[in-house]
Amino acid sequence: MGRFVISNSKDGGYFFSLYAGNNEIIGTSQVYKSKKSAMNGVGSVGRNYNSDIADLTVENVPKYSYPEWEIFKDSEDQFRFRLKAMNGEIILAASQGYAAKATAIKCIESVRKNAKSEIVDKTEF
Repeated sequence: MGRFVISNSKDGGYFFSLYAGNNEIIGTSQVYKSKKSAMNGVGSVGRNYNSDIADLTVENVPKYSYPEWEIFKDSEDQFRFRLKAMNGEIILAASQGYAAKATAIKCIESVRKNAKSEIVDKTEF
């Protein structure tokens, strides 16, 4: 099973990363101002991980309501994913780009599998 790791950011905030069972980072959050907000973000992943997937790389994408997963291409033509909360804010995003869309989809499945993992606090303050 994976784990969520809460860490300090370089600017004094907090963020979390979700690790798979093989110790690879699946996704990372935005930077939050407080540890409590980062913890709430982890909880939001746990509540929203089974949301529909919107593939933004194809035409005529059906519009889902939030929360939702989005698959998109970045500026380097790599596939990425992000999970958006009920308010449209990004909760978790891919830690890297992928050459194949299928790999991004596998990563979403890995998040779904690990969304209820333990939380490890590695913050210093």
